[in-house]
Amino acid sequence: MEDLPPRYSILEAAGWPDDFGSHDGAELTGDGRVEVDLDSKVCRTVAKFIPFSHDEPRPQSARDDSVPVTCDIKLNIVIQVVGSRGDVQPFIALGSALQSHGHRIRLATHSVFESFVLESGLEFYPIGGDPTELMAYMVKNPGLIPQIKSLREGEIQRKRKMVAAMLQGCWNSCIGDDPLSKVPFVADAIIANPPSFAHIHCAQALSVPLHLMFTMPWSSTRAFPHPLANLKYSTIEPKMANYISYGVVEWMTWQGLGDVINEWRGSLGLEPIPATEGPCLAETLKIPFTYCWSPSLMPKPKDWPANIDVCGFFFRSIPAYTPPPDLDAFLRSGSPPVYIGFGSIVIEDAAAMTKIILQAVKALRIRAVISRGWSNIGEPSSCNQIFYLEDCPHEWLFQHVAAVVHHGGAGTTACGLRFGCPTAIIPFFGDQLFWGNMVASRGLGPSPIPYRSLDPTKLTEAIRFCLQPEVQSAAQHFGGLMGQENGVAAAVASFHRNLPINNMRCHALSSEPAVWQVKLSGRGPIQLSKLAADVLVNHRRLKSSDLRIYHVKPIFIQNRRWDPVTGTTSSLIGTSTDVLKATGDIFYRPYQEFSRGLERPSELDLPISSRRPSSSMASTTDASSVPVPITEKPSKMRATGAAMGGSAKSMGKVVGYWYKGMLVDVPLAVSEGLRAVPRLYGDQVKDHGPIHDWKSGASFAGKNFVHGMVDGLSGIFVQPYKGGQEEGAKGVIKGLAKGTVGVTTKVSSAALGLIAYPAHGMMKSLHTASHSKTRKCILQARLQEGKYLAEHSPKAVKNRQKILRNFETACRKPAHV
Repeated sequence: MEDLPPRYSILEAAGWPDDFGSHDGAELTGDGRVEVDLDSKVCRTVAKFIPFSHDEPRPQSARDDSVPVTCDIKLNIVIQVVGSRGDVQPFIALGSALQSHGHRIRLATHSVFESFVLESGLEFYPIGGDPTELMAYMVKNPGLIPQIKSLREGEIQRKRKMVAAMLQGCWNSCIGDDPLSKVPFVADAIIANPPSFAHIHCAQALSVPLHLMFTMPWSSTRAFPHPLANLKYSTIEPKMANYISYGVVEWMTWQGLGDVINEWRGSLGLEPIPATEGPCLAETLKIPFTYCWSPSLMPKPKDWPANIDVCGFFFRSIPAYTPPPDLDAFLRSGSPPVYIGFGSIVIEDAAAMTKIILQAVKALRIRAVISRGWSNIGEPSSCNQIFYLEDCPHEWLFQHVAAVVHHGGAGTTACGLRFGCPTAIIPFFGDQLFWGNMVASRGLGPSPIPYRSLDPTKLTEAIRFCLQPEVQSAAQHFGGLMGQENGVAAAVASFHRNLPINNMRCHALSSEPAVWQVKLSGRGPIQLSKLAADVLVNHRRLKSSDLRIYHVKPIFIQNRRWDPVTGTTSSLIGTSTDVLKATGDIFYRPYQEFSRGLERPSELDLPISSRRPSSSMASTTDASSVPVPITEKPSKMRATGAAMGGSAKSMGKVVGYWYKGMLVDVPLAVSEGLRAVPRLYGDQVKDHGPIHDWKSGASFAGKNFVHGMVDGLSGIFVQPYKGGQEEGAKGVIKGLAKGTVGVTTKVSSAALGLIAYPAHGMMKSLHTASHSKTRKCILQARLQEGKYLAEHSPKAVKNRQKILRNFETACRKPAHV
């Protein structure tokens, strides 16, 4: 095995200056995990942006999960998954179950899993990325921050490019035709695992429901720390330390990918996400989240809200499998063997791992089935004691073994426990150590052994532990508990339960999801599906120009402020950064555009056959493939023009950023900061809704003015009265202080907000109007799918008259109904 990586500052590796030192905030430990010092200045600063209530969570409202949850609307659902085969397999089980409910399911993942997905009967869409390369990278860099060697070899830039490609691939999976059948597809809902990263942004662009599902804790809780964090603290209470660890890890992750995500968001016409909002978007937006592990193994923490469920492991139906004769003969020839395998993990030194395994097996004198996996572990041929396995469904094999030793992937762990196998876990990265600790805490296996510290002795003792009678008995009992769970069915119910069903229904065909909205004079808005809209347009009940995109589940990302000082400072820094960057681009962009212009040949440089056809070329014969002899001037002239244009564009950005910052962003930050001050002393701040255009901006300003003036002036009398009722004379003094602060901040925010909020709304409207490319793509894709459904779907003929009749009925309803 190779030497452990050197310890170095996580902040330095992330791009922070050298003088921060290794003690400031977080550090990568020898096993690649993140050691977070919550007493450090950096972590205390990050913690200020993480909301935490010191009160114990209130009991959640009772919910009977045994009652079936139905969804009669048939949806196009795209499931976006990034990871290994073990990450993809649970979502195949989920997709198959959703498909049985009548939904159209597309699983978007890496190309290497195409046949795996298609064989299950689901649609497949490639998003790019190489899981083999990702696995190899993760083994070498098991924590959040890469090793210095990886930085020097340029692996980080390659991974960032891969992530950028996968982000675009995920977006294409939402609106792209089926790669094989060419049948149009536009997603009505998105299911994703968090590492796919594109989920919230795709859902925002489409305004469709999103549901996240994952195998390891990713939501803040007091119950336990983030699975990737080793906590170090002395002045913070343990529950708060656990809670903050999630925000710190998310913040560190965002530092590495935030710029990649924001650049891609720009290509979709979405605004960049502030650094303070990006790390906690899922929790801030209350995105439904389903965790697929057994509640018998780890129950749902009490402080998780109702939008988070723990449903159980996702198991596919046990596949029909006939073992090859040699495997069947080996299993029948003696006592049940021990399974040892590491699946899709790419081990750097497979020979060393093979040596360790063989020494342990021989020391225990046991029989073993060793899976070669992606690392091709093992010797050339099997023997009486050891069988080398190429590929075999775990669901079948684990019913015939005495214990299992593996890397601790969630799927493999679940399968072993399901069939009552004691489990020894050799974690490499990610959630694997987490699962190893969970298994050990239940007495179902030994403590996990990180693979970099694995040796024959440790592996021998781990296997010996698994073969103890009491461990065997505990594993069999736990397998019986898991056999009573149905994680896939519970996850399907959770997905359906969190859908805004009443807002999704088409008014003309109730079994179809609405994607269009029509506003007729004197009538309320009418929601229409893709099929219904095409039928109505073909029957001249509507024009295509009448159709507007219906926002089923709009997502609004706001830049929250906590006080006027930090809000104003942050806004000024942001504006200054934008101005400085645009100023630098005045000189850099011309060089960039000039270089691109020279690399991209003009039409005159190309053979005639490569140019766009024209009438003058109609009579061209043999000369069509002969390049036209020209000089290089056209290319240089075009490149020079592009350079001048790039410089002028950057100069315009300097002016634009400056005026936007001074006239919109800074006044808005001051107003929002002032409005948020009462929250600092426990008062409630009214939510007037999101600002997404000039109308909502003006409405927000009006409501804020009224409430600010009324609450601010009345607070001078109300706050001392409340304080006196609660704490007597001391409370009166506190109330006077609160009332004085309140009248100052609330009245000031009310006055300044009359300018700031309408201006902010106007900027939102201008941004929407000037970034319409993605919106037009969505519109065109939905029209295309509607046309296809009208021409090929049996529903079209069967429901045509029903659509026309229901539409006429909807048109007769008055606007207030």
